Amino acid sequence: MAENKTKATEVSVTAYIDAIENETRREEAKVLVKLMRKVSGEKPAMWGPSIIGFGRHHYKYDSGREGDSPNIAFSPRKAAHSLYGFTGTDGADALLAKLGKHTTGKGCLYIKKLKDVDLGVLEALAANAVAAKKGQ
Repeated sequence: MAENKTKATEVSVTAYIDAIENETRREEAKVLVKLMRKVSGEKPAMWGPSIIGFGRHHYKYDSGREGDSPNIAFSPRKAAHSLYGFTGTDGADALLAKLGKHTTGKGCLYIKKLKDVDLGVLEALAANAVAAKKGQ
C-alpha cells in the first residue's frame, strides 16, 4: 500500500508564510492561521510542503488504508486558498450558503479573496468541522 504523501513536518509555519511572494495572499494566510488557531485551540503545523494544519486525527478506510491528517487545514495557493475539512459535515451546506464568494471541490473549499467572504461564517464553518472531527 502506498505511503501517505502529506505528513506533518517540522518546517516553520511562520517561515513558510513569510516566504509567500504575493503580499495579499501572505496577509490573508496570517488571518486564516489566527482564525483556525482560535477555533481549533491547536498550534499550526506544516503538513507536506504547502499545507498548514491544526490538530490531528487518525482515519481508517474500509479498504484498510489509514493514516493521520489535520482536523482542519489550508494552503495559500496562487489561485485561491484551499481549505480542507470544512465541507461534508452536518450543517456545512447551510453555512456555505451564507459564506459569500467561494467554490467547492472534492473535500475542499476554495476562496480567492478573504474580503469576498464573511469571516464570521468561515469561523463557524471551522468550528463545525473541528467539532465533527472530535466527534468521530
